[in-house]
Amino acid sequence: MDPFATLGLERTFSLDLRAAEKTHRELSRALHPDRHARGGASERRQALERAVAVNEAWRVVRDPIRRAEALFTLAGVPVGDTHEPAPSPALLMDMMEQREALAEARSRRDAAAVRDLAAQVGAREEATELALGAAFEDARGDRARLEPLVAKLGELRYYRRFLEEASAITDDLEPSS
Repeated sequence: MDPFATLGLERTFSLDLRAAEKTHRELSRALHPDRHARGGASERRQALERAVAVNEAWRVVRDPIRRAEALFTLAGVPVGDTHEPAPSPALLMDMMEQREALAEARSRRDAAAVRDLAAQVGAREEATELALGAAFEDARGDRARLEPLVAKLGELRYYRRFLEEASAITDDLEPSS
């Protein structure tokens, strides 16, 4: 499935997500099964299948990691655990240090320190997304130029996992309102 085509979007990493969300909402309204309730079974089934495809395309497009995976796949660049290069030793060491700091902040029950660490890693995640977007633009779908970018996808995965862990810790440390 090409999630970009499903939503009528340009195949690019650097999307205007607000415009893409608006397109998703419009398509969802037009394809909603209730609008086809009076149609035949075949029409209802097709509308439902198209609505499911639109929703799945939106889930892919709105997530930077899944969006990058889709762009790589559409360009013929395999991604996933068995296809991605090992992360650089520098990234692994840095993430290990960040995780140690996160564990220390958790053991001290220091929610502010956890938020600070998350902000630092979040900034790096954002910078990596921007760099990946620029690199996708430069590569213009050329498989040979895209293949080296898969390492950036791996970086995003590390940052995402760290941020999810930090969020869970913050939720545990801060009282709910």
